[in-house]
Amino acid sequence: MKYRSVYEKLNSSRPSVLALLDPDRISADEVSDVTKFVCDNGVKAILVGSSILVTSTFDKFVQSVKKSAVCPVILFPGGCHQVCAHADAIFFLSLLSGRNPEYLIGEQVKAVFSIKECGIEVIPVAYILVESGSYTAVEYVSNTKPIPRVKPEITVAHALAGEYFGMKYVYLEAGSGASSPVPAETVKQVRENISIPMVVGGGLTGYDEVRKTIDAGADFVVLGSIIERSKREFEEIMRRLR
Repeated sequence: MKYRSVYEKLNSSRPSVLALLDPDRISADEVSDVTKFVCDNGVKAILVGSSILVTSTFDKFVQSVKKSAVCPVILFPGGCHQVCAHADAIFFLSLLSGRNPEYLIGEQVKAVFSIKECGIEVIPVAYILVESGSYTAVEYVSNTKPIPRVKPEITVAHALAGEYFGMKYVYLEAGSGASSPVPAETVKQVRENISIPMVVGGGLTGYDEVRKTIDAGADFVVLGSIIERSKREFEEIMRRLR
């Protein structure tokens, strides 16, 4: 079957796993092998991005991922400087949970002409931080507070706002290396109140957490840190999800 867009391809089979590759945490020598590894294990797409981006070879990193991938490569930018033409699409994120205008609209305005010139597919995403029990990089960089994990109704309200804004996905984020993932009850309540697909990432360290998140209603789960930490554990998660 031929798909007209990355968005259409993503939605063709749910639930699915997306792999997150961070250019600050995976070396140039490793990126090709890591990309092939996650593709061989059946991820639906590969996200590329970093909260800070200290490396100066972002374009080359994305290009290497694209050359080795057999699935869509999607930019997951931490700022306007993480845009390049080598990807298939970009998650055009707006940090709705925060009140910092720079990450609601400022970085996005700075990026639009670069995105337009690249000609890649744009997928608008309502990005929502949920408290994880630790102070995460995205919280620090964005200078915003996450939604309290014990207040799922606030997360639901922000998710609905994202849908009403016309976003194509709601992304619930606990943060890279989070102490705890987004609570299953929060995922469940968001799923019951929105009609667009939902992505959930951060703090998912084993099969049981991934399974619980999917069963609660996540259409996509994002795995990143576990790929860097233990390929064996990642393989086990993917095997048990099949």
